[in-house]
Amino acid sequence: MTTYWCEYAWLPDGLASGVRIEIERDEIRSVTPDSPRTENMLYGLVVPGFANAHSHAFHRALRGRTHHDRGTFWTWREKMYALAEKLDPDNYYSLARGVFAEMALAGYTCVGEFHYLHHPGGGKRHDPPHEMAHALVSAAEDAAIRLTLLDTCYLAGGFGRELDPVQERFSDGDVDAWAERVDSFEPETPQVVVGAAVHSVRAVPAEALGKVAEWAKGRPLHVHLSEQRAENEECLSHHGRTPTALLDEHGVLGEHTVAVHATHLTKDDIALLGRTGTGACFCPTTERDLGDGIGPARALADAGVRLSLGSDSHAIVDPWEEARALEMNERLGVERRGRFTVAELMGAANNYASIGWPQLGRLAPGAGADLVRVDLENINTAGIEPEAAVFAATAADVTDVMVAGRWSVRDGRHQNIRNPRAVLNREIGKLWQQS
Repeated sequence: MTTYWCEYAWLPDGLASGVRIEIERDEIRSVTPDSPRTENMLYGLVVPGFANAHSHAFHRALRGRTHHDRGTFWTWREKMYALAEKLDPDNYYSLARGVFAEMALAGYTCVGEFHYLHHPGGGKRHDPPHEMAHALVSAAEDAAIRLTLLDTCYLAGGFGRELDPVQERFSDGDVDAWAERVDSFEPETPQVVVGAAVHSVRAVPAEALGKVAEWAKGRPLHVHLSEQRAENEECLSHHGRTPTALLDEHGVLGEHTVAVHATHLTKDDIALLGRTGTGACFCPTTERDLGDGIGPARALADAGVRLSLGSDSHAIVDPWEEARALEMNERLGVERRGRFTVAELMGAANNYASIGWPQLGRLAPGAGADLVRVDLENINTAGIEPEAAVFAATAADVTDVMVAGRWSVRDGRHQNIRNPRAVLNREIGKLWQQS
């Protein structure tokens, strides 16, 4: 049993001071506020580890490289496809290792990886078939971050359209082949959860949606939903219903399902997501980087939809920024302040259930021992009320990170990967130097 004394800690019922936390192996055994100081003092603010509910690790190599010609969505997509073509199991592992270490330094202790880089392309297959997935698992182990691998079904290039050549590596050919491949994936580590994803209603034909949902029953199931208006217009034209209604018709929505982005929804869509118990994951820094729009976060929450947060394309890797952007975007959209409470913002940032880890995301007896210490005397946080850290702190203020009872970051240094900055510089540079 190891005991820590926290100057301030964010508990399930809010901020507390003088908090003693007892940890045995990978589990929190007791949490006692207003306790006298003991050894192992953690000054500043201690919060549960953050959950990154939506990530495409390879997109990190696009940061700062997609703004030519003012940076349209199409220039971004062209760069993304060009990057995807260059990745193999070795350089994917090397890149993801740096990306996951950056997340760990920022305070993330688990990542939901929306994984669709399955095959080499050109109709070829890896042998064994999960080399790209195993690259992610190995990278997460090195970075000491929990992983939810959301194996993504991707079968079409759009409504009624064949795959583009660059998209062929994303596809198993049909939904049965996808399910057979996913069934054979067995990561041998307790720090990995396997779930599923429907890339989008554009990329998975309607007749295949139910089979993905059937395979994922009881597991996390994510889907890109209504990220852009064009998706809604095409779906209405092709199917006569919104993407949300189409997913519901085929049994995709439900308590284990998370709609990613959920930006352009009708009132009926919002009510349907709430009625089915479906969650919604917002990725504010990516949504603003791509110019996708401001999603109806408050309306979804009011309808009973559980919100979570992700860094998606990693335009920024900062859980504090994602959390406060949920509030700030709402303010811009409706021209009013105070759309979310601090507790609601922290709840979205700590929503581990959305990626299959319901035992995490809180400092309470029986919860997993994942926690983050934040410096309250940095230039960003100097003079703030501790409860308001979500409106002031940044990833740079995170000093220590614990995952499953072990420190992965101490005094701002990753304990397993000596220099993540050098790793990212080297691996991203090598990718873009390839012809």
